[in-house]
Amino acid sequence: MTDLSILIVNTQSRDLLLLGLDAVQRELADSGWRVVPAGGEPMGPNLGRARFTGLETVPIASTTGRTAEVLVLDNASTDGSADAALAHPLKPEVVALDRRVGKATADSTLLRRAVGDYGLLLNEDAELQPGSLTALVKALDEDPGAAAVGARLIRPDGTQQPSAWAFPSVRGAVQAAIGQPDRVVQSLGTGVRRVDWAQSAALLVRVHAAREIGYFDEDFFVYSDEVDFARRLTNAGHHVLWTSEATVIHHEQLSTDLARAERRIVEFHRGRDRYLRKHHSAPERWAITALTVLTYAARAVAAVVLPGHDPRRYLLHVRAAAQPGRGEGLREAAVAFNRERE
Repeated sequence: MTDLSILIVNTQSRDLLLLGLDAVQRELADSGWRVVPAGGEPMGPNLGRARFTGLETVPIASTTGRTAEVLVLDNASTDGSADAALAHPLKPEVVALDRRVGKATADSTLLRRAVGDYGLLLNEDAELQPGSLTALVKALDEDPGAAAVGARLIRPDGTQQPSAWAFPSVRGAVQAAIGQPDRVVQSLGTGVRRVDWAQSAALLVRVHAAREIGYFDEDFFVYSDEVDFARRLTNAGHHVLWTSEATVIHHEQLSTDLARAERRIVEFHRGRDRYLRKHHSAPERWAITALTVLTYAARAVAAVVLPGHDPRRYLLHVRAAAQPGRGEGLREAAVAFNRERE
């Protein structure tokens, strides 16, 4: 039995993927884990033409008696990511898709293949910092009721990113509307604490708990998929943790170009609307949506006079929050990409 499955999703980010794999290799070596070949089930024929498996593993001697497998899902990249991952000293198993899928589908695919007790979900732009793997595993080891634990995310300049939040609610929407959005942020303080949900850029998951609830809901393309995941874990009697003792650099690839950012904004509010429809009554959903629109509208007005803020970006949020069914998001971009490849 493998103790840990490290599960990395990559989309067109070769250099960041290699940086992340370097960090994984260092953490496994420093933590005394032994890397073993991946041993999941074969892929379905509709997901990918190619599946590459490393034949040798990096010689990391185990000092803990615990073992880890490393899997990379390459989401139909055209920049040589899959070959670069195969050539990495870790020799991960690389699942190379020939069509682009959403984050929820990619994470679910890897969790289904994982044979470890724990699965560490990582974005390609997440770089583990020293001691973070040990801290995440320790948090789940010491709390049998926890199904997942999130990490402290920092930007490349060292500033902390919010990475755990309260579930969406009318109260939280009111707090955001009156200028208190930090009241719903739960990635605060030091040590290990319970949270409602934590970001899946770096999330250690108890695999049997994920299996119990049917993994991620693949109706979400990206955004709010991890909120729904945590909500369903909670409904099943588990809880989610966040620890400040695990630090991960999150190299967010957010574009400053409005035309490109618009797809992310559309997808963000589309995912939020899907979550609200799934878990809230119609009056709650309408109230949260109305307050969200009001909040972004107020920010757009303030951005006219505040330096460093673009009112057009906030207005895009207003439109997408008010009409989540309109516009083209990341899902449509993936569909167009797949159509071109076919």
